[in-house]
Amino acid sequence: MRKRPDYGIDAPGVLVTLLLIGIVAQILGLFAPPLTLGKVTIVFGPAMQVAGAIFLLEAALMYVYVKWGKFRHRDRMLAQVRWTGDEQVLDVGTGRGLLLIGAAKRLTRGRAVGIDIWSTKDLSGNAPERTQANIEMEGVSGKVEVRSEDASRMSFPDDSFDVVASNLCIHNIPKQAGRDQACRQIARVLRPGGMAVISDYRLTKRYAAVFGGLGFSVEWRGPFWRDTFPPLKMFVARKPL
Repeated sequence: MRKRPDYGIDAPGVLVTLLLIGIVAQILGLFAPPLTLGKVTIVFGPAMQVAGAIFLLEAALMYVYVKWGKFRHRDRMLAQVRWTGDEQVLDVGTGRGLLLIGAAKRLTRGRAVGIDIWSTKDLSGNAPERTQANIEMEGVSGKVEVRSEDASRMSFPDDSFDVVASNLCIHNIPKQAGRDQACRQIARVLRPGGMAVISDYRLTKRYAAVFGGLGFSVEWRGPFWRDTFPPLKMFVARKPL
């Protein structure tokens, strides 16, 4: 049987933590005794079970995003581009290559490059060899390159790409200065008239402000409540000619 591409589990530690807290809260809620303070009796059980149910719901929503929603969101992001097939594309924080491979399938003579620092905290099994395996299984090897690079210190020359895409990457850079620098690097490597499609669940206004300060026009999309969790926002930033 032919192996299928595996795009991993986003933020696996968060997913496991939500699941465990939900299960423990449910169990404790079944056995928590009431607490009597004078004439007042406080019943903890139902409240703990409700809290546990909320954590379990969040874990379920994250899992639905991992297995279904992120593919819809990938297509939504790539649909922002009017593809000709000749584009030079950069995927910042490529992970297992979901955006990278999706872009490559829209190219004919163009080429797509994916960069990452391969943090397994942010994506399960995150490693360049896993990404390369997905690239080969998806049949886009001739149009794709994978590099180990930090988004805030890219080695590409100025004006290298027509399209830069990034999903759930920039917030993982620990300091604001580094996140701002990553946005400036994306702006630097874009060609005049090129576009960046940036998606994240937080700090997106700050990212957009960096691009706006560099003279980019910014158009907002989302938030997308139906198929992403946490709900993602997206903006398209266009570099002036």
